Amino acid sequence: MILIAESINIMSKTLGPAMRERNPKPIEEMARAEAEAGADYLDINIGPARKMGDELMEWMVNTVQAVTDLPLSLDTTNPVAMEAGLRVCQSKALVNSVSLQPDRLAAELPLVKKYSASMIGLLWGKEGMPRDANERCLHTVDLVYQANEMGIPNEDIWIDPIVSPVSVEINQVKSCIEFMSMLGEIAPGCKSTVGLSNISNGTPTQLRPQLNRTYLVMLMKYGLHSAIVDVFDSELVKIARGEMPEIVSLVHRMMDGDKPDLASLTPKEVEYAKTVRVLNGESLYSHSWLKI
Repeated sequence: MILIAESINIMSKTLGPAMRERNPKPIEEMARAEAEAGADYLDINIGPARKMGDELMEWMVNTVQAVTDLPLSLDTTNPVAMEAGLRVCQSKALVNSVSLQPDRLAAELPLVKKYSASMIGLLWGKEGMPRDANERCLHTVDLVYQANEMGIPNEDIWIDPIVSPVSVEINQVKSCIEFMSMLGEIAPGCKSTVGLSNISNGTPTQLRPQLNRTYLVMLMKYGLHSAIVDVFDSELVKIARGEMPEIVSLVHRMMDGDKPDLASLTPKEVEYAKTVRVLNGESLYSHSWLKI
């Protein structure tokens, strides 16, 4: 499992000002900390960066590369800034992301090809969010076809089905898992990734890790290749590294229809079991789901 660390983000209360002021120290510290925590990639998210985005992205890439040799995921909707970052990347970069919006395709696919990068194929269509698993499949076929036409091989395409908050729409949560079970057949050779923390958006801070961890395990059942995560969640990292096989087995059995007696489980297993029920749509989400 490839873990892409999410914390170098313009929205950060600490790093946002450092980016704007070109203060390297907080950014260098975060890059080192993410690397030490077990990240495989570092995501550099500068947002739309409409003003001087190219200069900012180039400075960010150089700042991070000064303290770590981990590969980078470059995250911006500004194609000029994206190219500035790709130009100075010292390893194979990951373009985060290319969607099916015509302007994004036209601007970003050529950059992926020009710089021999990998790309996250975000399944955001011309009309927005896909409605179900079938629409995700249609978007995948369309996106992969257009990338192939540009000369980008499937092996360089990381499909992102778009994770939605469980507190908003359970059908989208289930559709994302259903799509993952189909991806290998409709796009052989393509990899997969998700913005994992989206599943817990809008939930209390102390409850977010349990949702993130459990959903990760559920997606792993269908060969999830990578995830953009809070790499400082040590339990989540252990799961991704195969160090909690009993929990993974429990979650996957429940996905196959097993209904364990909660009284027979350890307290930690109970937390995962209750969370699977919520993410499967068997129990309604509430902030107190772990106490019920």
